[in-house]
Amino acid sequence: MDVSPSVYEHAAQFLGRSPWEVSRDGDLMYEAHAAAYEYYHHTPIMPGIDIYNLETEAYGAVIEKPSGNGIPGVSHHPVRSTADLSDLPPLDATRDGRIPMQIEVARRLAQRFPNADIRVPVSGPFSIASNLVGFNTLLLDAALEPETVARAMMHLVEGQVRFAQAIKHAGLDVAFFESAACPPMLSPKAFRQIELPALTKLMHRIGDVVGHPVSCIIGGNTEPIVESMLETGSGYLIAPFETDQIAFMNKVAERLDVRVRINMDLRIIASGTHKEIETEADRVLAIAADRPNVCLGTGSLPYETRPENVIHLIRYVEEKTRA
Repeated sequence: MDVSPSVYEHAAQFLGRSPWEVSRDGDLMYEAHAAAYEYYHHTPIMPGIDIYNLETEAYGAVIEKPSGNGIPGVSHHPVRSTADLSDLPPLDATRDGRIPMQIEVARRLAQRFPNADIRVPVSGPFSIASNLVGFNTLLLDAALEPETVARAMMHLVEGQVRFAQAIKHAGLDVAFFESAACPPMLSPKAFRQIELPALTKLMHRIGDVVGHPVSCIIGGNTEPIVESMLETGSGYLIAPFETDQIAFMNKVAERLDVRVRINMDLRIIASGTHKEIETEADRVLAIAADRPNVCLGTGSLPYETRPENVIHLIRYVEEKTRA
């Protein structure tokens, strides 16, 4: 069974540089993710550091330098209300923010590692909106004006399709992320009413661009929205550590066409003992059972994750499943 580590800010550790430094420099980002891949040989490579900030910055947000090895974040939300999102012109992936740099890094990695699966991270509309207006404003508007928020989500679709088109034009593929929309941020009912129409439209349009169903990576307590996520037509879901993973897997039991990544406890992988890692791997392997089209995941590895822990996990699962 495959192990799929999620390497973003953790890649910076391989250069001894901070996530901030690597996130702002295309050469450093390329070198960091190349070094991480040469060490882990993970699938897929999803180059980036602060992946949920890309579109937000392209729309005008200012990203703040964190202290130490923290993850960069939005210092100021540039849009006053959710309704105002509908006035934004679609982003231009060929010139706005760091998006062109991100695509170029992925292109260089594809040239260096032609057999690797390289996917550029693309955010969903709710995640973008949460950074542009702030979570408090967005959630209040979702409660009081759900139709307005749903229209704003739909408006953001076009910019993300253009982003996907630029990725495809560079000969690359897409990884799609939308963790801001998970319960309890949105109730299952609100997810279906506010998020699902735009999410489904976007997933279908990106799928048309790249020529196959795309991943729908939503972290958090997603078991209550599994049925909605399946309606998007996604070919890849994750069962996050934070949710009821057994119930999640029961809900996808008949959908063997959908690849499922079952995430382990990130804290154990990052800093646990080898014995603790083995015990956690055994737990997830038991949940996976004999289901085909499944892999083990780590969630987003923190910067300070011990690389030897990830290697031990990969080797342990290889030996366990081979036996």
